Amino acid sequence: MVTVLVPAHNEAAGIAETLRSLRSQSYRPDRVIVIADNCTDLTEDIALAEGAEIMRTTGNQDKKAGALNFALDRMLPDTAPEDLILVQDADSQLAHDFIERAVSHLRADDLLGAVGGIFQGAPGSGFVGHLQRNEYARYARDVKRLHGKCLVVTGTAALFRARTLVDVMSSRLAGSLPPGNGRGGVYDTSVLTEDNELSFALLTLGYRIKSPADCTLVTEVMPSWRELWAQRLRWKRGAVENCVQYGWTAVTRPYWGRQALSMSGVLITALYFGTIAFALATGNGLHVHPFWLAVTGVFVIERVVTVRYRGWKYMLAAATMYEMVIDLFLQAVHAKAYSDALFKKKKVW
Repeated sequence: MVTVLVPAHNEAAGIAETLRSLRSQSYRPDRVIVIADNCTDLTEDIALAEGAEIMRTTGNQDKKAGALNFALDRMLPDTAPEDLILVQDADSQLAHDFIERAVSHLRADDLLGAVGGIFQGAPGSGFVGHLQRNEYARYARDVKRLHGKCLVVTGTAALFRARTLVDVMSSRLAGSLPPGNGRGGVYDTSVLTEDNELSFALLTLGYRIKSPADCTLVTEVMPSWRELWAQRLRWKRGAVENCVQYGWTAVTRPYWGRQALSMSGVLITALYFGTIAFALATGNGLHVHPFWLAVTGVFVIERVVTVRYRGWKYMLAAATMYEMVIDLFLQAVHAKAYSDALFKKKKVW
């Protein structure tokens, strides 16, 4: 039995399209439950009209993680261990065979704790949307080259066995995992990135996680630089704090490595542009230094090659280095995230 949980807070604009993508699945889910989390718009009415069940949260102040815990606490005691639960964002639409493919991957590997998806960015949102779609195409390329091996099963869509989620809950209660909501909930409500933390939890318990190339979906892109900043700051700070939360272990070493590389990128970028600014400010002019010319060449090649999934037109455009805009933007986000985590600035979801 496959049950889909769709946490939704004021998602009237896109919930119908999301539910239609579930109805058109080649492997139809048995139940689709929209978790109406403090909704003040027409989300519930639209979901009911599209044939979904409604579960309303009661006094939830823990955002998406709290809404999912609310539903799972009520569902899991009456769910068979081998039944499947798909957790999906309300602003994402699955490819028609997503569930069929994901189920086949779970059936093929008994230690596979979760199957995620490879996502593309939805159309629209102008230049900032275009940059995000390029970014998602690069992520898809990376995961495909690694044959589905991923660091995080993203919250856009992930399929789990019920017994796996029960294992997470009981392990939190036993103290072998961070406590979550304090009552052994599947999702840790104290963190900014609940999907990243759950991935850590599954790996710590000995499960594998996977985002196969044949499990695809389309997800929302942020419509403005301000909203993109807020999203990526939450993602980055959450990832850093999840590493601190779990400490240095065999599971977290690759994640610490990525943080080290990310910090190196921030420092190298600052040095790169600082050198240029210093040369201009002192009146010495710009000189072509072999080292920085090589750095620029590597950057251009990486931009061109990694966007090839979008076609040759995007590859040619990438050679102009116009994407430096978002690279500098993300470096600034990373620097801010490290600063906020270091000085324990108040978290904002």
